[in-house]
Amino acid sequence: MIDKLVAQLKHARRVTVMTGAGVSAASGIPTFRGDGGLWRSFRAEELATPEAFERDPAFVWEWYEWRRAKIASCAPNAAHHVLAEWSRRSPHCTVITQNVDDLHVRAGTERLVRLHGSIWELSCWDRCGVAPWRDERVPLVDRPARCVGCGGIARPAVVWFGESLSAADMDAALRACACDLFIAAGTSAIVYPAAGLLQHAKACGAVTAEINIEPTPASGAVDLAIQGAAELVFPQLAAELPRLW
Repeated sequence: MIDKLVAQLKHARRVTVMTGAGVSAASGIPTFRGDGGLWRSFRAEELATPEAFERDPAFVWEWYEWRRAKIASCAPNAAHHVLAEWSRRSPHCTVITQNVDDLHVRAGTERLVRLHGSIWELSCWDRCGVAPWRDERVPLVDRPARCVGCGGIARPAVVWFGESLSAADMDAALRACACDLFIAAGTSAIVYPAAGLLQHAKACGAVTAEINIEPTPASGAVDLAIQGAAELVFPQLAAELPRLW
């Protein structure tokens, strides 16, 4: 299957890769749905919601402070570096990520589409009008964090369960689906609307592929399903493509 994917990469002019939590797992970042996905006795689906933040912003920020400290101690892995290199070498390679850790950013990925925002950016909970700002301090000075505009409570500038994706980011992702090859890597392909991008790319005529350590609901629907860790598979692909695109 890797040989078949290499053949597709060699002939594809436009390539889009969508990454999920599995791509960052090798960097030491726990996934939402794995054994490391628990924090205390809570699941992410119980904490990453507007309702949870409204009930207890300090408690939700405690979780995000734990996550920020965990991510700060991690570094991009081989998969991040390969994708960053591809994005730099070809303006027709787009990386879409569901991850909020910004390891793609640290690896130097260009034209990155961050569907769910960034854990390193904050926004005003009261929507006072100030634009989201970046704050990489660990820990933050105030807990809960405060808005740099109005002084009210700030929230992580991420997309929580039950919230809509940014229209601009979704438009960019849909445009990237008009490609020759669409690869979903390290994602369970069950969270919409991101999961629908794979189907949309296929409907647009793209060859679709999946790279994941275990079968997912998308495995039977893609043209090529490779069972393996992203941090191992992407370097294998890169080694076969000395002059990509």
